[in-house]
Amino acid sequence: MGEYFLPLLMVVALIGGIFSGYPVAFLLGGLGVIFTLVGGIPILFLGTTASRIFTGTLANWLLLAVPLFVFMGLMLEKSGAAKKLLTSLERLFAGMRGGLAISVTLLGIVMAASTGIIGASVVMLGVLALPVMLRQKYDKSLAAGVICASGTLGILIPPSIMLVLVGDILQISVGGLFMAAVIPGLVLGSLYCGYILLIAFVWPHKAPVGVVDVDDTRPLWLALCLDLLAPVFLIMGVLGSIIAGIATPTEAAAIGAVGTLILAGVFKQLNYVNLREVVLETGKTTGMILFVAIGASCFSVIFKRLGGDTMIEDLAAHFGGGPYHTLAMVMLLVFILGFFLEWIEISYIALPLFAPIIAHLDFGLGMTGDEQMTWFAILLAVNLQTSFLTPPFGYALFYLKGIAPPEVSMLDIYRAIIPFVVLQLIGLAFVVAFPQLVLWLPRYMGS
Repeated sequence: MGEYFLPLLMVVALIGGIFSGYPVAFLLGGLGVIFTLVGGIPILFLGTTASRIFTGTLANWLLLAVPLFVFMGLMLEKSGAAKKLLTSLERLFAGMRGGLAISVTLLGIVMAASTGIIGASVVMLGVLALPVMLRQKYDKSLAAGVICASGTLGILIPPSIMLVLVGDILQISVGGLFMAAVIPGLVLGSLYCGYILLIAFVWPHKAPVGVVDVDDTRPLWLALCLDLLAPVFLIMGVLGSIIAGIATPTEAAAIGAVGTLILAGVFKQLNYVNLREVVLETGKTTGMILFVAIGASCFSVIFKRLGGDTMIEDLAAHFGGGPYHTLAMVMLLVFILGFFLEWIEISYIALPLFAPIIAHLDFGLGMTGDEQMTWFAILLAVNLQTSFLTPPFGYALFYLKGIAPPEVSMLDIYRAIIPFVVLQLIGLAFVVAFPQLVLWLPRYMGS
């Protein structure tokens, strides 16, 4: 193990730096520079990192989709379309135990298919639904869990920013990833709904029948149709144009950004204050993602130069007992990393190391190389959704706590996410056992 001392030390230093609270983007870049000196690597070798950052990140046309999708999600949240749709869904399930929780889950699915911004989705669902659920005597943990889990569906259901970055890192079609993620995303949403119905049946006091108190006098069918128009308009404009081959993901993101501006104008929410907030938040989110990508590029180049990739391959060969055993090890490691790192850091650090290992495994399923990497990417996406929910750094938990009333404690929220993390692991097992959940739609659309 002596030859792997420096890459191991890099990993230990990274973990220690994360717990110190130092910004991860600067931590990654700084460790790359420090270990260049410690490892005796010629300082001019860092020039290759600068070239890689410029050509692979800053000048990457595909990554232009990131700020456009961020803008689309934030502007959609400002438009007020979600509030109208939640009201209509609440009316639809008014006489049913757990009906409001089902409405929140369905709204989470629809909004995930219209945007990919986790923070905005969790906060929006929390502001709209949590006070109502508590007023209707829902169990606090159930209410918090439904909101956190439903809000994080946007990381999987397209248009997902994570799938854009993963497609770029793995050099596979982002459009293909979008199609591959649709059915697994719906499976997860169905598992959430099934769990809510089970709770309502076994412990009815935790999910009571709701009382709808709205001023909407429109017939229910008309209200649902009209309130679904906005998200359907976006879904067809973005996903429809990609699946039909009319637009690339970047062009489709531009279509979505313009579409949300139109919707905000229709709902009379397109004003200077909202536009300024959305542009500033888009800039901050995009800047954070790019800084992490830059730091991770520096870290991974030096890590590989010190033999880190060989160390990972030897470790997999040592503990691996077959393709599924190796896949299980990778998924377990990613799940554990999700307790401490965001999906962005995991994607840029872990994917370049694990992808070559997975690419050379034979699962005996008759998949092409691209199909196998697409399947692996969706497995990773389902797994990484838990990184938003697992303590101590589950961001969805802190997003919700920031807008929750005082009677909802952090302990309530921690307790709330346990069953939903289990449901996501069940969903992950489904996707491992039935790869057709991932591959059927891309194959069908490509035939």
